[in-house]
Amino acid sequence: MPNIDVLSELKDFLGPKGFQEDPQEMAPWLTDWRGRYTGRAAALVSPANTQEVAEVIRLAARHRIAIVPQGGNSGMVAGATPDASGDQIILSLRRMDGIIEFDTDSGLVHCQAGVILQNLHDAAATKGRRFPLTLGGKGSATIGGLISTNAGGTQVLRHGTMRHLVAGVEAVLPDGSIYDGLSPLKKDNRGYDLKHLLIGGEGTIGIVTSAIVQTVPALVDRCVVWVGVESPEHAYRLLLFMQTRARERLEGFEILPQRALNAVVKHIAGTRAPLETEHSWHVLMELVQDDPNQSAPATLATNLLEQAIEAAMIENATLASSEAQAEAFWKIRDSIAEAERTEGPALQHDISVPVAAMSRFIIQESPVIEQKWPGTKTVAFGHLGDGNIHFHVKAPVGVDIVQWYATDGKVITSHIYDRVVAYAGSLSAEHGIGQAKIAEFARLSDPTRISALQAIKNAFDPLGIMNPGKLVPLAQMPMSA
Repeated sequence: MPNIDVLSELKDFLGPKGFQEDPQEMAPWLTDWRGRYTGRAAALVSPANTQEVAEVIRLAARHRIAIVPQGGNSGMVAGATPDASGDQIILSLRRMDGIIEFDTDSGLVHCQAGVILQNLHDAAATKGRRFPLTLGGKGSATIGGLISTNAGGTQVLRHGTMRHLVAGVEAVLPDGSIYDGLSPLKKDNRGYDLKHLLIGGEGTIGIVTSAIVQTVPALVDRCVVWVGVESPEHAYRLLLFMQTRARERLEGFEILPQRALNAVVKHIAGTRAPLETEHSWHVLMELVQDDPNQSAPATLATNLLEQAIEAAMIENATLASSEAQAEAFWKIRDSIAEAERTEGPALQHDISVPVAAMSRFIIQESPVIEQKWPGTKTVAFGHLGDGNIHFHVKAPVGVDIVQWYATDGKVITSHIYDRVVAYAGSLSAEHGIGQAKIAEFARLSDPTRISALQAIKNAFDPLGIMNPGKLVPLAQMPMSA
């Protein structure tokens, strides 16, 4: 536990809005979103600006206190959850939620790290722009957290991950110094790019406090399509067909099984199956129009779907007839994780393989798991356009779930990651490593990669105070005061 004088100093400095040490008040922020990891904390601090963040970090460095940065606490790998010691301090960015400047000419937005993704979407819409990254947790995920985990989402196919949308960052480094990388330069050859180390760095070498992100013009129109297909292979053939003919107008391409659709309709209020017929697999596509001179996306979609039916790629399809119905289609996709959690405990794997191998991975690996571990059920869904599979394995009914996670669950996860490596894939596609994947990351990674990560971590954070135990295996841990 940190020295009581240190906590008093933080309390005096930050005031009642910025300091909390009541265990009950801190409780919601001590457990990860999935409910798999729960820690303890000496305090939760909520600075109001970058200067206050810097002062907190300087104090933490002086007293060798570990800091756990936290945004919306909606991460999937417990990257923002403290350990069980009770010695760490959670540093929340939620109070830093201001949009500082919106340049409509360039489309660049300067916002603080605590801005919620949905609020950025709303702000962009008022300027005739949009921020082209969205995901199911948009109502709680923050810009700083999205940057620190290099988030993906459903529009990566066209616009890339968060890394592609960040033009500049400001961050507080582990010694309390402030890195100002907010100039949105197109060309800058002054050596190593610290911005790209901070993006995806999970707060292990610095805390992102604000950023400049790129928006794009608002859509003229869009067409959201729900398609029933026979198999993941048919979905892949449809993807190639659409990419060839629709090109950059294809902005989203998601795949999910009937099993996932059933769970959403069962557990998520206000949802229903888009098609009257059942299909083994479903595809959700979005075609867009962002230039008035382009043809209407509904016209394009109708023409291409007719060709796809003739080529026996699809079994049935429907176009959203209104914006409300388009949102209803996307709500199904965005609600799968929530519905699966309601269905019962499961292992959840955020993995990626080469796009051309994704359908093969699903078809070949799913039955192997269900046969080797009787009673399990696999649910594979995700972003077919970029090879990102959310591969869930439901626990058998009636098992002691804590024991199952610790025994069969660990073996299943290792098996899946071994197979991912065999496909030349990654055990983390868009959610990061956090603490949930750190052991498997160390086991499966090239030693050169791990050594490089450790060298970077120790160079920036020699005291090991910045989000220890996350992302970097065997990194130097905090020193006692």
